[in-house]
Amino acid sequence: MSSNPVAETVASLMPRAKAELTELVAFKSVADFDQFPRSESEGAARWVAAALGAEGFQDVALLDTPDGTQSVYGYLPGPEGAKTVLLYAHYDVQPPLDETAWATPPFELTERDGRWYGRGAADCKGGVIMHLLALRALRANGGVPVHVKVIAEGSEEMGTGGLERYAEEHPDLLEADTIVIGDAGNFRVGLPTVTSTLRGMTLVRVAIDTLEGNLHSGQFGGAAPDALGALIRVLDSLRAEDGSTTVDGLTTESRWDGLRYDEEQFRQDAHVLDGVELIGSGTVADRIWARPAVTVLGIDCPPVVGATPSVQASARALVSLRVPPGVDAVEATKLLQAHLEAHTPWGARVTTEQIGQGQPFSADTTSPAYAAMAEAMAVAYPGRQMQFAGQGGSIPLCNTLAALYPRAEILLIGLSEPEARIHAVNESVSPEELERLSVAEALFLRTYAAL
Repeated sequence: MSSNPVAETVASLMPRAKAELTELVAFKSVADFDQFPRSESEGAARWVAAALGAEGFQDVALLDTPDGTQSVYGYLPGPEGAKTVLLYAHYDVQPPLDETAWATPPFELTERDGRWYGRGAADCKGGVIMHLLALRALRANGGVPVHVKVIAEGSEEMGTGGLERYAEEHPDLLEADTIVIGDAGNFRVGLPTVTSTLRGMTLVRVAIDTLEGNLHSGQFGGAAPDALGALIRVLDSLRAEDGSTTVDGLTTESRWDGLRYDEEQFRQDAHVLDGVELIGSGTVADRIWARPAVTVLGIDCPPVVGATPSVQASARALVSLRVPPGVDAVEATKLLQAHLEAHTPWGARVTTEQIGQGQPFSADTTSPAYAAMAEAMAVAYPGRQMQFAGQGGSIPLCNTLAALYPRAEILLIGLSEPEARIHAVNESVSPEELERLSVAEALFLRTYAAL
């Protein structure tokens, strides 16, 4: 990285950043309190609040959001008449899945092969640290030239909408001229990228019942309707032969006009096994950024170990549908529920319940804030120009903020590049990316303030 005072300050702060990320990763802050203690999330929230307070933030508060979780807010005043920038991250994380599959414990930040491993290291506790690094670098080099609001969400991964509803009930709280969402990622390590579109998502739980209770498969199998078999039929109806998503009435032919994603590179990024085909049609970018994608997240049925020879009376599944820009998530939810009900065989009783939802998002990339970010990234990543990419994931808060503050510019950056393997086992963050993006954010705030 070319020498400049901001970059030098960030570099000197990296050991502290690692120590702080170690502390933050140690909290098992999964916002599913049936699986993980509420105290772990509350502890992480207090950690973030204390960090903001130590940086001179005012009005630091733990906000009790309607979904029963806490978001952390703080305000750092800048010079009189300065612009206001909102910095977003979330401290809640995905469950670690099979902890035995991790090379090192998921809630212990561990350095290995030049990366830092731990659940939330990239998504998105690393984003919290990125914001802190950027602000510290500015404070050490002339001060923060804008008013800064920070919001760290406590339930983003659950999609339960607590912060969205809180923001709607307190519309002045997060108002800003520009919003930097620190929950995206570069297209790949070393290539500075701003995410310009997000798919939305909906979560639907489907339950199928066929019998009053389980039956002996030898005595009744062959005539008694099997709820698990019915569920399998329903779930299979959500995909075409090539694996494309097929929800009745939902458009599936949109195309991505922008950065290309090489198919072989995608296979490597996704760690697809040799000989296994990719699913869907169109380019990779079409499939992951511009088209809907259904995923079966879980099935409630007997595990293989301990299974008995029974015809199942009931079965359930949780289905996720990623919704591309241009499609209304509410309408997509209705179509998904109607599809599941229409494709249930044998007259089985079916119920569907929508349990999470977020709209897709598209940014205005022609705004002055994007020009300021391009300039900042060119310094933080010498010889590289800022790229625009889509992201298949969802950040429901983006649309809430866009609706509340239609004049605000919204940028999405972050640490979740492909090697980070967010939501999977062995999630990690590149410390080099953390350093460079912290520099980029600091320089962006300085450049943006001067516009």
